[in-house]
Amino acid sequence: MTNFYACEYLSKCGRISHQKFSQIGLAKSNFQEVYKMDRSYRVAIVGATGAVGTTMRQILEERAFPIASLKLLASHRSAGEILTFKDQPIVIEELTHDSFDDVDLVFSSAGASVSREFIPTAIEKECLVIDNTSAFRMDADTPLVIPEVNMQAAMRHQGLIANPNCSTIQMLMALKPLYDEVGIKRIVVSTYQSVSGKSGSAVIELVDQTTAALEGRPITCDQFPHQMAFNVAFDWPFADNGYSEEEMKMVKETHKILEDDTIGVSATTVRVPVFFAHSESVNIQTDRKLTADEARRILSQARGVTVIDDPKSRSYPLAINAAGQDDVYVGRIREDDSIDNGLNLWVVADNLRKGAALNAIQIAEILDQINV
Repeated sequence: MTNFYACEYLSKCGRISHQKFSQIGLAKSNFQEVYKMDRSYRVAIVGATGAVGTTMRQILEERAFPIASLKLLASHRSAGEILTFKDQPIVIEELTHDSFDDVDLVFSSAGASVSREFIPTAIEKECLVIDNTSAFRMDADTPLVIPEVNMQAAMRHQGLIANPNCSTIQMLMALKPLYDEVGIKRIVVSTYQSVSGKSGSAVIELVDQTTAALEGRPITCDQFPHQMAFNVAFDWPFADNGYSEEEMKMVKETHKILEDDTIGVSATTVRVPVFFAHSESVNIQTDRKLTADEARRILSQARGVTVIDDPKSRSYPLAINAAGQDDVYVGRIREDDSIDNGLNLWVVADNLRKGAALNAIQIAEILDQINV
């Protein structure tokens, strides 16, 4: 199945025609429950031209989020360009400290340094900010929230709520129901992360590198530290302890979200030449015995999780099928006979949707329902 979002990027960049793009068939997502909201909001998207910002704009429209006005904010390089929302043109504005006047709700995804500079101003102007960057995730006073996992933490917000890392979100969507049932002692996770998790430009570079490699031309690396086409690479800075920053995010965020730092977490994060959707191999050791069948039953009842687990018929989660979908998909559920109470899972999700934009929008929808 052709990846809808990869085609969308290529279409926008003139790599394939809009006519061809419109002919490509991909079943759109069966969206999770859409909340009926009580009021309309003056919304701003910070980083509106990026991959996550673009997806936020798309999902706000799909879910009929009640918007009284919408500001699309980006750097001066994009200011003056025009994007559409509900078929209406909106001029992109340069992000400044005055951008948050007459705004109620800010969705921010323009990078940690941008968030650190501008989010405090938005909070001072009494906006509610849901930030998708790493800037404030580990601040003690900032709730780090996955609605299906720890929505109660959002009730303590002081104007700012942080979205977790995309890989942490999909892992804990799969593990929290099991944690509630039998407890978890240890997590070992290896991720296979798509290039869209880096940026929309990274998607284009993967296309360029793949084309160049197939045509025997030199490979150019701008977005990646190594060739990404036909390769698997480590794509994040490394800390002094030998782990990458991405790996340590998964460790620290898991402890904060579950409010349990007794869980051992070991992560290895890898970039793979896939356009959209992250995949994860997750091994857990539970406090009490849990069979594979029991795990399937628990996860089948979990909100936002879909179990696809029939390996004999080659039915299991695939990145190409998860792209464009809202659920987290879990399969290859099997007991790990090498340790007591061990269990293996394969977890796949769209990193731009549930891993970022959708998670943020769901937080806003639920807060509206409870008037917080």
